[in-house]
Amino acid sequence: MTNRIAFQGEPGAYSHEACAKARPNMEALPCRTFEDVIHAVKEGNADLAMLPVENTTYGRVADIHRLLPQSGLHIIDEEFVRVHINLLAVPGATIQDVREAHSHLVLLPQCAGFLRHHGIRGRVSPDNARAAREVAEAGDIHSAALASELAGEIYGLSVLARHIEDEDNNTTRFLVMSPKADHSRRGDRGMVTSFVFQVRNIPAALYKAMGGFATNGVNMTKLESYMVDGSFTATQFYAEIEGHPDDHNVQLAMDELGYFTTNVEILGVYPVHQARD
Repeated sequence: MTNRIAFQGEPGAYSHEACAKARPNMEALPCRTFEDVIHAVKEGNADLAMLPVENTTYGRVADIHRLLPQSGLHIIDEEFVRVHINLLAVPGATIQDVREAHSHLVLLPQCAGFLRHHGIRGRVSPDNARAAREVAEAGDIHSAALASELAGEIYGLSVLARHIEDEDNNTTRFLVMSPKADHSRRGDRGMVTSFVFQVRNIPAALYKAMGGFATNGVNMTKLESYMVDGSFTATQFYAEIEGHPDDHNVQLAMDELGYFTTNVEILGVYPVHQARD
Protein backbone atom coordinates (compact mmCIF):
# COMPACT_ATOMS: atom_id res chain seq x y z
CA MET A 1 0.00 0.00 0.00
CA THR A 2 1.37 3.41 -0.99
CA ASN A 3 -1.36 5.44 0.75
CA ARG A 4 -1.50 7.61 -2.38
CA ILE A 5 -4.39 8.75 -4.52
CA ALA A 6 -3.56 9.88 -8.06
CA PHE A 7 -5.18 12.81 -9.86
CA GLN A 8 -4.73 14.66 -13.15
CA GLY A 9 -3.21 18.12 -12.95
CA GLU A 10 -0.74 20.04 -10.83
CA PRO A 11 -0.88 20.45 -7.05
CA GLY A 12 -3.74 22.81 -6.23
CA ALA A 13 -6.01 21.67 -9.08
CA TYR A 14 -9.67 21.06 -8.34
CA SER A 15 -8.98 17.34 -8.70
CA HIS A 16 -6.44 17.74 -5.91
CA GLU A 17 -9.17 19.38 -3.84
CA ALA A 18 -11.39 16.36 -4.52
CA CYS A 19 -8.64 14.07 -3.24
CA ALA A 20 -8.30 16.12 -0.06
CA LYS A 21 -12.06 15.94 0.53
CA ALA A 22 -12.55 12.27 -0.24
CA ARG A 23 -9.33 10.84 1.23
CA PRO A 24 -7.81 13.45 3.58
CA ASN A 25 -5.38 10.92 5.07
CA MET A 26 -3.87 9.96 1.72
CA GLU A 27 -1.05 11.62 -0.19
CA ALA A 28 -2.24 13.16 -3.45
CA LEU A 29 -0.11 12.18 -6.47
CA PRO A 30 -0.25 14.62 -9.42
CA CYS A 31 -0.22 13.13 -12.94
CA ARG A 32 -0.03 14.74 -16.37
CA THR A 33 -2.96 12.98 -18.07
CA PHE A 34 -5.99 10.84 -17.19
CA GLU A 35 -4.18 7.86 -18.70
CA ASP A 36 -1.24 8.55 -16.38
CA VAL A 37 -3.60 8.53 -13.39
CA ILE A 38 -4.90 5.09 -14.33
CA HIS A 39 -1.39 3.84 -15.09
CA ALA A 40 -0.14 5.01 -11.68
CA VAL A 41 -2.71 2.80 -9.95
CA LYS A 42 -2.19 -0.20 -12.20
CA GLU A 43 1.59 0.02 -11.71
CA GLY A 44 1.23 0.24 -7.93
CA ASN A 45 2.45 3.83 -7.58
CA ALA A 46 -0.93 4.81 -6.12
CA ASP A 47 -3.72 2.89 -4.41
CA LEU A 48 -6.64 4.91 -5.79
CA ALA A 49 -7.47 7.18 -8.72
CA MET A 50 -9.56 10.36 -8.67
CA LEU A 51 -11.17 11.08 -12.04
CA PRO A 52 -13.65 13.85 -12.96
CA VAL A 53 -16.66 12.49 -14.80
CA GLU A 54 -19.02 15.45 -15.27
CA ASN A 55 -19.55 19.13 -14.55
CA THR A 56 -22.85 20.96 -14.07
CA THR A 57 -21.81 23.70 -16.50
CA TYR A 58 -19.87 21.81 -19.19
CA GLY A 59 -21.39 18.32 -19.07
CA ARG A 60 -19.36 15.15 -19.16
CA VAL A 61 -15.59 15.26 -19.13
CA ALA A 62 -14.16 14.30 -22.52
CA ASP A 63 -12.63 10.83 -22.85
CA ILE A 64 -13.50 9.63 -19.34
CA HIS A 65 -16.34 7.34 -20.43
CA ARG A 66 -14.06 5.89 -23.09
CA LEU A 67 -11.28 5.27 -20.58
CA LEU A 68 -13.33 3.76 -17.75
CA PRO A 69 -14.20 0.37 -19.33
CA GLN A 70 -10.59 -0.15 -20.44
CA SER A 71 -9.00 1.01 -17.21
CA GLY A 72 -9.30 -2.23 -15.26
CA LEU A 73 -10.32 -0.10 -12.25
CA HIS A 74 -13.55 -0.10 -10.28
CA ILE A 75 -15.61 2.81 -8.94
CA ILE A 76 -15.82 2.62 -5.14
CA ASP A 77 -16.95 6.16 -4.26
CA GLU A 78 -18.01 9.49 -5.71
CA GLU A 79 -17.02 12.98 -4.62
CA PHE A 80 -18.38 16.43 -5.47
CA VAL A 81 -16.40 19.69 -5.57
CA ARG A 82 -18.05 23.08 -5.78
CA VAL A 83 -15.79 24.97 -8.20
CA HIS A 84 -15.07 28.21 -6.37
CA ILE A 85 -12.80 30.49 -8.38
CA ASN A 86 -10.52 32.94 -6.58
CA LEU A 87 -8.26 35.76 -7.75
CA LEU A 88 -4.75 34.91 -6.50
CA ALA A 89 -1.70 37.16 -6.63
CA VAL A 90 1.71 37.55 -5.04
CA PRO A 91 1.74 38.96 -1.48
CA GLY A 92 1.49 42.73 -1.45
CA ALA A 93 -0.48 43.01 -4.69
CA THR A 94 -3.94 44.59 -4.78
CA ILE A 95 -6.82 44.18 -7.20
CA GLN A 96 -5.94 47.61 -8.60
CA ASP A 97 -2.45 46.31 -9.46
CA VAL A 98 -3.71 43.31 -11.44
CA ARG A 99 -3.84 43.78 -15.21
CA GLU A 100 -4.21 40.18 -16.37
CA ALA A 101 -5.46 36.91 -14.88
CA HIS A 102 -4.31 33.48 -16.05
CA SER A 103 -6.36 30.29 -15.90
CA HIS A 104 -7.72 27.35 -17.85
CA LEU A 105 -9.83 28.13 -20.90
CA VAL A 106 -13.05 26.85 -19.25
CA LEU A 107 -12.63 28.98 -16.12
CA LEU A 108 -12.09 32.36 -17.77
CA PRO A 109 -15.65 32.77 -19.15
CA GLN A 110 -17.06 31.89 -15.72
CA CYS A 111 -15.46 35.04 -14.28
CA ALA A 112 -16.15 37.32 -17.25
CA GLY A 113 -18.30 39.74 -15.25
CA PHE A 114 -15.73 40.16 -12.48
CA LEU A 115 -12.82 40.58 -14.90
CA ARG A 116 -14.69 43.12 -17.00
CA HIS A 117 -15.72 45.13 -13.92
CA HIS A 118 -12.11 45.41 -12.76
CA GLY A 119 -10.58 45.89 -16.20
CA ILE A 120 -8.56 42.66 -16.01
CA ARG A 121 -7.61 40.79 -19.20
CA GLY A 122 -7.98 37.02 -19.21
CA ARG A 123 -5.02 34.91 -20.34
CA VAL A 124 -5.31 31.20 -21.16
CA SER A 125 -3.17 28.69 -19.24
CA PRO A 126 -3.15 24.89 -19.72
CA ASP A 127 -4.13 24.39 -16.07
CA ASN A 128 -5.43 26.64 -13.31
CA ALA A 129 -2.99 25.25 -10.72
CA ARG A 130 -0.13 25.72 -13.17
CA ALA A 131 -1.26 29.33 -13.62
CA ALA A 132 -1.00 29.81 -9.86
CA ARG A 133 2.48 28.29 -9.79
CA GLU A 134 3.71 30.43 -12.66
CA VAL A 135 2.29 33.63 -11.14
CA ALA A 136 4.11 32.82 -7.91
CA GLU A 137 7.36 32.12 -9.76
CA ALA A 138 7.14 35.33 -11.80
CA GLY A 139 6.53 37.53 -8.76
CA ASP A 140 4.79 40.19 -10.86
CA ILE A 141 2.12 42.19 -9.02
CA HIS A 142 0.37 42.88 -12.33
CA SER A 143 -0.35 39.19 -12.98
CA ALA A 144 -2.82 36.99 -11.11
CA ALA A 145 -4.28 33.50 -11.35
CA LEU A 146 -7.84 32.24 -11.24
CA ALA A 147 -7.72 29.05 -9.19
CA SER A 148 -8.69 27.32 -5.95
CA GLU A 149 -7.76 28.54 -2.50
CA LEU A 150 -5.79 25.31 -2.15
CA ALA A 151 -3.58 26.44 -5.04
CA GLY A 152 -3.04 29.74 -3.28
CA GLU A 153 -1.95 27.98 -0.10
CA ILE A 154 0.43 25.69 -1.96
CA TYR A 155 2.16 28.44 -3.95
CA GLY A 156 2.12 31.15 -1.30
CA LEU A 157 -0.30 33.48 -3.08
CA SER A 158 -2.72 35.94 -1.50
CA VAL A 159 -6.46 35.74 -2.15
CA LEU A 160 -7.47 39.13 -3.53
CA ALA A 161 -11.09 38.10 -4.13
CA ARG A 162 -12.99 34.92 -3.25
CA HIS A 163 -15.70 33.10 -5.18
CA ILE A 164 -15.73 35.45 -8.16
CA GLU A 165 -17.51 33.09 -10.54
CA ASP A 166 -20.58 34.56 -12.25
CA GLU A 167 -22.74 31.49 -11.58
CA ASP A 168 -23.14 29.90 -8.16
CA ASN A 169 -23.89 26.31 -9.16
CA ASN A 170 -20.73 25.08 -10.88
CA THR A 171 -19.93 21.66 -9.43
CA THR A 172 -17.73 18.81 -10.67
CA ARG A 173 -18.45 15.19 -9.87
CA PHE A 174 -15.49 12.84 -9.42
CA LEU A 175 -15.15 9.07 -9.23
CA VAL A 176 -12.82 7.33 -6.78
CA MET A 177 -11.47 4.21 -8.45
CA SER A 178 -9.65 1.17 -7.10
CA PRO A 179 -8.01 -1.94 -8.60
CA LYS A 180 -10.45 -4.04 -6.54
CA ALA A 181 -14.22 -3.95 -6.68
CA ASP A 182 -16.13 -3.60 -3.42
CA HIS A 183 -19.79 -4.64 -3.50
CA SER A 184 -20.01 -5.29 0.23
CA ARG A 185 -21.08 -1.85 1.43
CA ARG A 186 -24.56 -0.45 1.87
CA GLY A 187 -24.84 3.33 2.07
CA ASP A 188 -27.29 5.13 4.36
CA ARG A 189 -28.66 7.03 1.34
CA GLY A 190 -28.68 4.01 -0.95
CA MET A 191 -26.33 2.71 -3.60
CA VAL A 192 -25.39 3.55 -7.17
CA THR A 193 -24.47 0.94 -9.76
CA SER A 194 -22.56 2.10 -12.85
CA PHE A 195 -22.19 -0.08 -15.94
CA VAL A 196 -21.59 -0.02 -19.68
CA PHE A 197 -23.23 -2.06 -22.43
CA GLN A 198 -23.75 -2.32 -26.17
CA VAL A 199 -27.14 -3.08 -27.67
CA ARG A 200 -27.67 -5.97 -30.06
CA ASN A 201 -28.33 -5.17 -33.72
CA ILE A 202 -32.08 -5.76 -33.61
CA PRO A 203 -35.00 -3.33 -33.99
CA ALA A 204 -35.84 -1.30 -30.85
CA ALA A 205 -33.08 -3.03 -28.89
CA LEU A 206 -32.38 -0.04 -26.65
CA TYR A 207 -36.08 0.50 -25.95
CA LYS A 208 -36.50 -3.15 -25.01
CA ALA A 209 -33.32 -3.18 -22.93
CA MET A 210 -34.53 -0.22 -20.88
CA GLY A 211 -37.96 -1.73 -20.32
CA GLY A 212 -36.75 -4.01 -17.55
CA PHE A 213 -35.71 -1.08 -15.38
CA ALA A 214 -39.12 0.56 -15.71
CA THR A 215 -41.15 -2.59 -15.04
CA ASN A 216 -39.02 -3.50 -12.01
CA GLY A 217 -39.07 -0.04 -10.45
CA VAL A 218 -35.35 0.68 -10.88
CA ASN A 219 -34.56 4.36 -11.31
CA MET A 220 -31.99 5.06 -14.03
CA THR A 221 -30.28 8.35 -13.25
CA LYS A 222 -27.91 8.48 -16.21
CA LEU A 223 -27.74 7.08 -19.74
CA GLU A 224 -25.13 8.38 -22.17
CA SER A 225 -23.99 7.06 -25.53
CA TYR A 226 -20.62 7.36 -27.23
CA MET A 227 -18.88 5.83 -30.23
CA VAL A 228 -16.58 2.83 -29.89
CA ASP A 229 -13.23 2.95 -31.70
CA GLY A 230 -14.40 5.86 -33.85
CA SER A 231 -17.12 3.81 -35.51
CA PHE A 232 -20.45 5.37 -36.45
CA THR A 233 -22.18 1.99 -36.20
CA ALA A 234 -20.84 0.73 -32.85
CA THR A 235 -22.35 2.59 -29.91
CA GLN A 236 -21.66 1.95 -26.27
CA PHE A 237 -23.82 3.21 -23.43
CA TYR A 238 -22.79 4.32 -19.95
CA ALA A 239 -25.56 4.01 -17.37
CA GLU A 240 -26.12 4.60 -13.68
CA ILE A 241 -29.00 3.23 -11.64
CA GLU A 242 -30.15 3.52 -8.06
CA GLY A 243 -29.69 0.23 -6.27
CA HIS A 244 -27.29 -2.67 -5.65
CA PRO A 245 -26.76 -5.65 -7.98
CA ASP A 246 -27.90 -7.94 -5.15
CA ASP A 247 -31.28 -6.18 -4.91
CA HIS A 248 -33.98 -8.44 -6.34
CA ASN A 249 -35.50 -5.81 -8.62
CA VAL A 250 -32.06 -4.84 -9.91
CA GLN A 251 -31.26 -8.48 -10.63
CA LEU A 252 -34.46 -8.82 -12.67
CA ALA A 253 -33.75 -5.61 -14.58
CA MET A 254 -30.15 -6.62 -15.34
CA ASP A 255 -31.30 -10.06 -16.48
CA GLU A 256 -33.71 -8.46 -18.94
CA LEU A 257 -30.98 -6.06 -20.07
CA GLY A 258 -28.84 -9.06 -20.97
CA TYR A 259 -31.36 -10.35 -23.51
CA PHE A 260 -30.99 -7.30 -25.73
CA THR A 261 -27.37 -6.27 -25.17
CA THR A 262 -23.79 -7.48 -25.41
CA ASN A 263 -20.74 -6.79 -23.26
CA VAL A 264 -22.56 -5.67 -20.12
CA GLU A 265 -19.86 -4.68 -17.61
CA ILE A 266 -20.40 -3.32 -14.10
CA LEU A 267 -17.88 -0.54 -13.46
CA GLY A 268 -18.71 0.13 -9.85
CA VAL A 269 -21.10 -0.20 -6.93
CA TYR A 270 -20.81 2.62 -4.41
CA PRO A 271 -22.78 4.62 -1.80
CA VAL A 272 -24.86 7.62 -2.83
CA HIS A 273 -22.97 10.79 -1.85
CA GLN A 274 -24.75 13.25 0.42
CA ALA A 275 -24.17 16.01 -2.17
CA ARG A 276 -26.82 14.38 -4.37
CA ASP A 277 -29.45 15.51 -1.85
